[in-house]
Amino acid sequence: MKAMIFAAGLGTRLYPITLNKPKALIEVQGKPLLMHAIEKLQNSGVEEIIINVHHFPDQIINFIESNSFQIPIQISDERDMLLDTGGGLKNAGSFLKKETFLLYNVDILSDINLSELILFHQKNKPLATLVVRNRVTKRYLLFNKDNILGGWENIKSGEQILIKKKKRAGLKPYAFSGIHILDPDIFKLMPDKKVFSMIELYLKLGGSNKICAFIDTKSNWIDVGKIEQLKKLN
Repeated sequence: MKAMIFAAGLGTRLYPITLNKPKALIEVQGKPLLMHAIEKLQNSGVEEIIINVHHFPDQIINFIESNSFQIPIQISDERDMLLDTGGGLKNAGSFLKKETFLLYNVDILSDINLSELILFHQKNKPLATLVVRNRVTKRYLLFNKDNILGGWENIKSGEQILIKKKKRAGLKPYAFSGIHILDPDIFKLMPDKKVFSMIELYLKLGGSNKICAFIDTKSNWIDVGKIEQLKKLN
């Protein structure tokens, strides 16, 4: 199986640290986030990785070239334009479009069993499986009793997007963990534009495609995208 690590973001929540280095190379307990992500995927049986870059791309490329990894790693270059997650995936389509693949955010640390996730996806055969958790956040994905995507909401702004005009009362909120596994058919369903998010895409496709939740209750999971959390970890 192949995987993509999303590492192109500006890391604005980690300013001023990211004013001179990419988020992917910020160290947690003496090791860059990118190294944590690569090792996690490598140890889970992933055979090849592609990493998108935009913010200080040469630093990430130099890091990859100066380390010896057990699996091939390619770069999806977005230095001319930051494409968001959906556009970033679309840009890497030629690398990923032949088989089921994983997407993994560089700014998370998790000991999730990815083999369980892969088996879950293979058994249920959705277009996409999203790893979610019960945790406090501002934005939630909403799922029905069968754990099929039904919408999204921002509890701070009150904004809601409901698929097929479902009733909010019947949907349960979960926080997205930044890990997903997808069928390559996703590339046939992408919009004719360069910049868009994966969440935007899922909400548009959810009415006619099966997008389900893998509810993670067993693993440790940490978002390292904020200064406070980074200081706590270190």
